[in-house]
Amino acid sequence: MAVIANRRTIMTLFSGSEDLDSHRVRIVLAEKGINVDISDVEPDNFPEDLVELNPYNTVPTLVDRELVLFEPAVIVEYLDERFPHPPLMAVDPVSRARCRLMFYRIKNDWDGAVKRLSAGENDKSVAKTRKELRDSLTAIAPLFERHPFFLSDEYSLVDCAIAPLLWRLPHLGISLPPQARPLLDYADRLFARESFQQSLTEAEREMRSS
Repeated sequence: MAVIANRRTIMTLFSGSEDLDSHRVRIVLAEKGINVDISDVEPDNFPEDLVELNPYNTVPTLVDRELVLFEPAVIVEYLDERFPHPPLMAVDPVSRARCRLMFYRIKNDWDGAVKRLSAGENDKSVAKTRKELRDSLTAIAPLFERHPFFLSDEYSLVDCAIAPLLWRLPHLGISLPPQARPLLDYADRLFARESFQQSLTEAEREMRSS
């Protein structure tokens, strides 16, 4: 986190049009109906003001008046606390800790595979990574048989974190098997939400246009 003086009077999100974490933040913003200026950032062409704001030169970066945030988990929790309706995290400490842990596991267990596939590794490595991600997602499919959302009847930050990854699967060449039907039905519920549709960039829509 960084606190600096700036002249911005409206919340600004520096966002990558195909970036997983940026997409997650955009979903939270749309879910809460937050008035925000979204600035699209090209991967190899960061604007000068973003370089000055974020020492790591990464997206997403959120600027709220004098506050600058550039860690995705911190950004989404800040938005949930700053704009508490609708709430996206449980009130009790145990449930909140579980939500944070699942967010961490998603980033560590699945995001790396998505980034490797997006980078276009050699054929052998790509096939192995696809299989590992497909098998991992298939293994958790039964978790979605009893609740409409992730282990809950209420939509949460965990769902905001999973949705962008599931949206990208066809684009990454991953087709889930029939036994993953509960997960596919869950994905359809997420994609049908108005907030999710509002969060999509043109580049992300094109991931499913072919």
